[in-house]
Amino acid sequence: MDSFIKIDNFPKIAPYAQLFWQGMAVTVLLSMCTVAIGFVLALILSSMRMSKIYPFAFLGLDKEGHQMERGIGVTIGKFNPISFLATAYVEILRSTPVIVQVAIIYYGVFGSLITLPSFTFFGFIKFERFFPGVVALGMNSGAYLCEIMRSGIQSIDGGQTEAARSLGMSQSLTMRYIILPQAIKNILPAIANEFVVIIKESAITYTIGVQDIMSAVNAVRGATFIIIEPLLVATAIYFCLCFPTSKVIAYFERRMSRGDKR
Repeated sequence: MDSFIKIDNFPKIAPYAQLFWQGMAVTVLLSMCTVAIGFVLALILSSMRMSKIYPFAFLGLDKEGHQMERGIGVTIGKFNPISFLATAYVEILRSTPVIVQVAIIYYGVFGSLITLPSFTFFGFIKFERFFPGVVALGMNSGAYLCEIMRSGIQSIDGGQTEAARSLGMSQSLTMRYIILPQAIKNILPAIANEFVVIIKESAITYTIGVQDIMSAVNAVRGATFIIIEPLLVATAIYFCLCFPTSKVIAYFERRMSRGDKR
């Protein structure tokens, strides 16, 4: 196998150009689905983390119903199981490698517990491999987007919530019409940047057989016994996907921030 760059090796890659085009399409589709799943999951997780549900609060009250200052009952009373579950999920997903998460979802969940139908869509994407990759990356992205979304929501002045509640709006309506529109405006650039990150991280799914760009590199390597040149082609494709996207994000970020300047 060649270990140095040779110009005459690039024509040998040309017959496999279709594989790289298909890999690019899979990578973009995988990234879009991942961010969509991650956004919905992050919205749920951030709501759970900011919830104020204390089912054991009564343990912190004395016989007259007054709040005690200390004691094990007070500690247990401050326990929020909903927030705890969301926090545990976020910390575990952020503290473990993505490749481990992908392997667990593919081999542990869909390989043992759930059987997926085996079919191909768009003519070249294998559903039984693509779907676990989307789920694994979506779960990972949700953990990171959760913190982005939570910080965006908490950045909104609390006085707006109080004003909305004083007008008779419920907590859900206040969140939907007052807080979220402003928070999403603040975190939209971060969410878009997460899309760029997912484009690069999606390369890990080739380990479970997803036909992305790196899968095309492996196919070319197996057929031609050259590796450096296919990797350079893959690098160029990732750059062409990520760099323009980053510039577009920066442009819209500047446009959105114009109204905030005084």
